[in-house]
Amino acid sequence: MSKTVPAVVGDAPEAPTRPRLGRRIGLIAYSVLVGIVVLALVAAGVGVWFVNRSFPETEGTVALDGLSGTVTVQRSQLGIPTITASSTDDLFFAQGYVHAQDRFWEMDFRRHVTSGRLAELFGQSQVGTDAFLRTLGWREIAEQEVAALDETTLSYYQAYADGVNAYLADRDGADISLEYAVLGLQNADYEIEPWTPADSVAWLKAMAWDLRSNIETETERALLATSYTDEQLLELYPPYPFDENPVIVPEITDVPAATEPAQAAAGGIRWTEVSDVVSAVSTLIGDAGEGIGSNSWVVAGDYTDTGMPLLANDPHLGASLPSVWYQAGLRCAVVSDACPFDVAGFSFSGVPGIIIGHNASIAWGFTNLTTDVVDLYIEKLDGEQYWRDGELVDLDTRTETLKVAGGEDVELTIRSTVHGPIISGLTADFDAIAADPVVGTAGATVTPTAEPEGESAVSIQWTALQPGTTATAIFELNAATDFTGFRAAAEKFVVPAQNLIYADVTGNIGYQTPGQLPIRGAGDGSMPQPGWDSAYDWQGYIPFADLPVAYNPDEGYIVTANNAIVDQNYPYFLTRDWDYGWRAARIDELLQRAIAEGPVTAEVMRGIQADNQSEIGKTLITAFENLRTGDEATDAALDLLRQWDAQNDADSSAAAFANVVWDELAHNLFTRGRSTPVPLTSQSRQFLVVQNLLADPSSAWWTNTEIGVSGQREMLEASARSATEILTTAQGSNPLQWRWGTLHAITLTHETFGTSGIAPIEALFNRGPFPVGGGSSVVNATGWPLGEGFATTTVPSMRMVVDLSDFDASGWNHLTGASGHAFHKNYTDQTATWQAAGLTPWAFSRDAVTAATEHTLTLEPAN
Repeated sequence: MSKTVPAVVGDAPEAPTRPRLGRRIGLIAYSVLVGIVVLALVAAGVGVWFVNRSFPETEGTVALDGLSGTVTVQRSQLGIPTITASSTDDLFFAQGYVHAQDRFWEMDFRRHVTSGRLAELFGQSQVGTDAFLRTLGWREIAEQEVAALDETTLSYYQAYADGVNAYLADRDGADISLEYAVLGLQNADYEIEPWTPADSVAWLKAMAWDLRSNIETETERALLATSYTDEQLLELYPPYPFDENPVIVPEITDVPAATEPAQAAAGGIRWTEVSDVVSAVSTLIGDAGEGIGSNSWVVAGDYTDTGMPLLANDPHLGASLPSVWYQAGLRCAVVSDACPFDVAGFSFSGVPGIIIGHNASIAWGFTNLTTDVVDLYIEKLDGEQYWRDGELVDLDTRTETLKVAGGEDVELTIRSTVHGPIISGLTADFDAIAADPVVGTAGATVTPTAEPEGESAVSIQWTALQPGTTATAIFELNAATDFTGFRAAAEKFVVPAQNLIYADVTGNIGYQTPGQLPIRGAGDGSMPQPGWDSAYDWQGYIPFADLPVAYNPDEGYIVTANNAIVDQNYPYFLTRDWDYGWRAARIDELLQRAIAEGPVTAEVMRGIQADNQSEIGKTLITAFENLRTGDEATDAALDLLRQWDAQNDADSSAAAFANVVWDELAHNLFTRGRSTPVPLTSQSRQFLVVQNLLADPSSAWWTNTEIGVSGQREMLEASARSATEILTTAQGSNPLQWRWGTLHAITLTHETFGTSGIAPIEALFNRGPFPVGGGSSVVNATGWPLGEGFATTTVPSMRMVVDLSDFDASGWNHLTGASGHAFHKNYTDQTATWQAAGLTPWAFSRDAVTAATEHTLTLEPAN
């Protein structure tokens, strides 16, 4: 028997108006059993076999069906593999096999996320999340993309899937990963399915969600518009400070159009719900809260110690265990048109190829583009139809069945308009927008036609919900040998939208805006648009030839840190919601200093990645400079602040006080006592808002009668007092013993079983806490959500510095380790280096890889 969910899920758990993209999901209490049993066995020395049984084989020879030739897998001390094969099919077959060895639970879990099938694993509590994901339709789009792949690219994905399945062929359950033993307590009938190319391609959609740009900001504005004036909204969401912070491409280079390079073508455990389904998806995939962004920069050889470029990158993503990244090298034994790959860098488990890294000719890095590639539309419905330009049009409708472990099937009806799927009914926020819609007219060139009668609904249009070509772009990027080939790959890199920086072994540096960026109609998309008026539809995409590009700019370096790409003279609208540029400005400042002092070295680049200067900290020092409260403890803390160097170092007492003051000030200004609290989801934006308010002591925002504050001085004093009380409670009454790193520590939390609230289960999989420095809108971008404690939740997920003069002189690191197996030596063996913002040597040449090899596994054909 099945039950029906009309339109979109209507029995999803009620959500608060403002979703916090948290990271808490849990298990029912009787799951304690497996944790107690396994911990007891391990403690007694009896359970080593039970825990280790899924560890990968890294020595000897394994015969496998599906290989055509011999493949070697050389692993370093950190477990990082370099895979060498004679054909592309064998190369990607082996990559699939190795990914499955180290990370298959992660891969299996991810494909259930991307296909909206979590309830099949974890039962009824995930029905709402599945409904949201099915409504977005990632899996369906991934299957369309696979069907459109060229023969060569499809062979790469199929070979990868064959390699994964070769590993699974004679293994099951805890033989694959310890997590399956935990899962089996309730869902004993779960069977692992074969891997498919669509499983790989769908993960690229999930990463687009993780880097989804401004959907939260657009939602916030739509909700606040019912309570705040346009003037107040402009204060809360100010424009980018072009006069203060840099843009990525101050002058677009005239570069010939990219052409296709020939070599590229060859080439039921029951989970407790989080606050709402958007939070659930963010929990499972990645939280686009404060800190999501990235830094990258490249310096020309004119300014380096080697005379060749240096390229740095550190993408900021939600912290996870294992890390989202998996380091690897992929090498054709003889590089040729038929087998063009000699590449190393950071891959995604479940996806063939290298996402960020370098080959023998070029290096590249990514940062989130932060352009607006998603819009909400207010639709007017009349039964199973909706209004378009004065006429009723049929809704597109499809029905899907959600399988539920331990429960009845759920029938889901998904409705879509010309813009995309209807998402109201899935969360309280989208419901609130539909119940009291405010249509955005900012930047509108025409007034929308009269709103028709009928029920209001909210639909979503997003580039990631249309078939794209990123799945092909990865391999073209891996095989590119020059800027022309790099740009050809960038043109196909549709989602997630990224800034791409570049350097090559002949000394060139460059930048390219990739992908499909919409050209809007009458509105700018910063608020929900009138779906009934086609004048507000997307009109197509910005031609690739018109996208910002830089090649060997006069400055001799390029910085991208999610700041504005171009100035206001660019002819196309990109977004109103850039990161506000504090990190970009600081990196630019440090690079100019390094160039002036010269030469720039790889260690200088790494040092910039570790920079902890807080821009808002500098502002707070000035704001509190002359403030005395009369409270001895608070004034002692303020003395610390006045002597601070604005560095958010882990061992800094003043940094602890400054960041708590900042958190308290933001809440006193915008949330506490406010009838409509202002979401504090972007500290980058909040910095600018408060900076503007500090220059305007008469602003009404300084008065909050509900908390007994009137005026700027009282607001600052109240924030300093409460910050002192918070730190005294947390770390004692002696300010000199306060430590930012302890307050801001990160606990590496397993993506599924690490948030159960059950100590034995969490002890199996979680690690930490680890004290860290840095902060939000700091170059060392360890973010935390304002008002929810100070623990690090978003991080530089990896760091790399590539030396184009000698790839073996490059360095790399990521948050956890190569292994996804709890208790494996490579589970978190890179964390201490990450904690110190350090790098380890990155072996690339054949000799360097051989010298770094500790284990060699040979894969050979079974017949």
